Amino acid sequence: MKAARAKTPRRPKKPTNPTLKDPVGVYCRVRPLSRSDQECCIEVINDTTVQIHPPEGYRVFRNGEYRETQYSFKEVFGTLVVQKELFDVVAKPLVEDLIRGKNGLLFTYGVTGSGKTHTMTGSPGDGGLLPRCLAMIFNSIGPFQAKRFVFKLDDKNGVDVQSEVEALLERQRREALPVPKTPSGKRQLDPEFADMINVQDHCRVEEVDEDNVYGVFVSYIEIYNNYIYDLLEEAPFESIKPKWNSCNTPVRNGDFVPPQSKILREDQNHNMYVTGCTEVEVKSTEEAFEVFWRGQKKRRIANTQLNRESSRSHSVFIIKLAQAPLDADGDNVLQEKEQITLSQLSLVDLAGSERTNRTKAEGNRLREAGNINQSLMTLRTCIEVLRENQLYGTNKMVPYRDSKLTHLFKNYFDGEGKVRMIVCVNPKAEDYEESLQVMRFAEMTQEVEVARPVDRPLCGLTPGRRLRNQAFREELSRKLELRGGPIGAEPEEPSAAELFFQSFPPLPSCELLDINDDQTLPKLIEALEQRHKMRQMLAEEFSKNVLAFKTMLQEFDSSVASKENYIQGKLAEKEKTITGQRTEMERLEKKIKTLEYKIEILEKTATIYEEDKRNLQQELESKSQKLQRQASDKRRLEARLQGMVTETSLKWEKECERRVAAKQLEMQNKLWVKDEKLKQLKAIVTEPRAERLERPSREREREKPLPRSVSPSPAPSTPAAPLRPRRSRSAGERWVDHRPPGHVPTETLLQPRVPRAITVDAPSEKALARCDRYLLTHQELASDGEIQTKLIKGDVFRTRGGGQAVQFTDIETLKQESPTGRKRRSSPPDPDPAGDAADSEWTDVETRCSVAVEMRAGSALGPGYQHHAQPKRRKP
Repeated sequence: MKAARAKTPRRPKKPTNPTLKDPVGVYCRVRPLSRSDQECCIEVINDTTVQIHPPEGYRVFRNGEYRETQYSFKEVFGTLVVQKELFDVVAKPLVEDLIRGKNGLLFTYGVTGSGKTHTMTGSPGDGGLLPRCLAMIFNSIGPFQAKRFVFKLDDKNGVDVQSEVEALLERQRREALPVPKTPSGKRQLDPEFADMINVQDHCRVEEVDEDNVYGVFVSYIEIYNNYIYDLLEEAPFESIKPKWNSCNTPVRNGDFVPPQSKILREDQNHNMYVTGCTEVEVKSTEEAFEVFWRGQKKRRIANTQLNRESSRSHSVFIIKLAQAPLDADGDNVLQEKEQITLSQLSLVDLAGSERTNRTKAEGNRLREAGNINQSLMTLRTCIEVLRENQLYGTNKMVPYRDSKLTHLFKNYFDGEGKVRMIVCVNPKAEDYEESLQVMRFAEMTQEVEVARPVDRPLCGLTPGRRLRNQAFREELSRKLELRGGPIGAEPEEPSAAELFFQSFPPLPSCELLDINDDQTLPKLIEALEQRHKMRQMLAEEFSKNVLAFKTMLQEFDSSVASKENYIQGKLAEKEKTITGQRTEMERLEKKIKTLEYKIEILEKTATIYEEDKRNLQQELESKSQKLQRQASDKRRLEARLQGMVTETSLKWEKECERRVAAKQLEMQNKLWVKDEKLKQLKAIVTEPRAERLERPSREREREKPLPRSVSPSPAPSTPAAPLRPRRSRSAGERWVDHRPPGHVPTETLLQPRVPRAITVDAPSEKALARCDRYLLTHQELASDGEIQTKLIKGDVFRTRGGGQAVQFTDIETLKQESPTGRKRRSSPPDPDPAGDAADSEWTDVETRCSVAVEMRAGSALGPGYQHHAQPKRRKP
């Protein structure tokens, strides 16, 4: 019968319901202080919270800062908690899942000397989590275990199931080999660990499938300096403690044989396993723990400043549970590989993180500490990346391959089982900074979620098959005992010798009762003669048969000899074939080792490239973000500058327009003044002196006011001014007398009189269209406090746009002065009338100015004027 081979692991790679996830269960255990007078920096607040505060010296060193920090866990175990309570909460659910066909991972984490190994292994009289897990497993499946070698593990992380006959032959073959036997539960236990496995509570799983048979396999490995070693391998004890020279390389001599490190491989279901690792089938708690203790003695420990027995490697104790259902009769194991389940529970005792400045490590200890811290840092990095991917939806690659520790257990974090962690802390003040880092890592680990494993499928057979088979056998035995023998037994058949003697003629009676009896002896002689003849006939027949049988034997011997020769030839040919195949296998094994070495080198190279890729990606992301920020700043600066340029452009355009308008107006006024002066000079030069009017003195002007002559209006001074047709100065011209509403009567003798005037308080286009002249009366307060009245006169023109324009031509000033408050200018006693007239002409020209204001049709521009003429000094 061929052995059926099972698939591992036990469930599909992707769960049927990937949305069901459970966070990593993180528990905290506080170790008691070694001395009562030690300073404590960790305090248990309640069942789920601890508080850590800096010690006194640390507060002084940190400038007196005092900061208390609280951390929450799934559950906190104080200094008085016993191992059983810790096991019931943390490890018992993992054992129940193991028997139900699910994987589990439990590891202890903390600084060196925090009680990790004590939590996992225990002490004499108080076993830890590992022996209690073994005891619970065998208490649950004890009566349902399969015979040894019914389950057989292969070298590819799979399991084969054999029939009972094949298992019996395997046991006989193993007993014949000169190899050390596995420990038996009946032999005397080592007193060194006998108290650790003496668990009295007899904890067991309540619901165990009684229609299955079970087999337990254990293996024990350690990860030392990022290399994997098998602690159960039969090798000299000193071979795993190599000596190192000054160049940190092994000393090469004939006496030292370095241990062979194991390689991690991936099976067909993408699960990681250690190839070539020793896996021992055990049948009891004692046998399993004796195997563990045998490997524990080979584990690397060393004496440091912080711990007398400090673990220098990560240890992994793996418990594999194989189970297969019984057939429909409940008698034999079902030989179907789809129904075989292999579950695994990994118990990991991590080496403690430590600081070399505190441990004073040198040489090998320093190298070991560096590798321990590096592997723990890789574990922390993997947890951080997993947390970031789950919280922010990123898809960063988790660096499992950077360390053998994380590479071995990557399947658990990818959803292949339940993960639980026990954080062990030492509350002494010297471990404050290390404990703070451990707390932060534990708090971050709780945020990582692992996919919940699915239940295994049902086999489809009727439950209760084992119990029905046992009941049938008991009833059959009971009936046989009642009948006293086998049911329906037939009488025994006579043997061949008895049949032979029965074929002889019967002997007559040999008793002689009378001396004269002559019949008895003749009858006896006749019967004996017949028997003698029959005997001769049988002897002759027997001789013939012997000769025939000899002939047949000779023929058979000859045929056997020929067949033996033929078989020997065939065997020789097969041996040659086997030798060739063995040589080919050796060559392929060497090639496999070479390829494995190359693969390891390529993995390291790929790890380096992946690290470079991550660094470059981070650098690229940072530079991209920097470029985006710079582009954003540039866009904001461009928008700001564009706004400033636009605003400045509008401002300067308005300023330029204003300045150009003011300059044009100023130049127009200057040109008008120059034209006016030229006209006055021309009139003075060309007119005869007799015709000139004599300029009245100021006293005569006061007594008799004379109307001043109207000055001619200047011509347009700028090309931009509209062409205005000059109106005829007839006697019937009309005026627009513009007097603002706030006009104050002066009650002076000289009052302006405007004939044919339209008096308005605001100029309008209708009034300007009906008149030819414009007069604006403006009052202001002079410097001496008197009211000064200005009469601003102008001509009205029609513009091309259909509106009216006013061009101011003259300004007359009426000012009232006090005789006592004003210094009068003395005049000669006999003034020359001609000179006065000339002086009057000059003064009249100098006091005039012209301001042009254009009002278009529909314009709301109100009245006003601007006087741009600069005052000039009087000519002598």
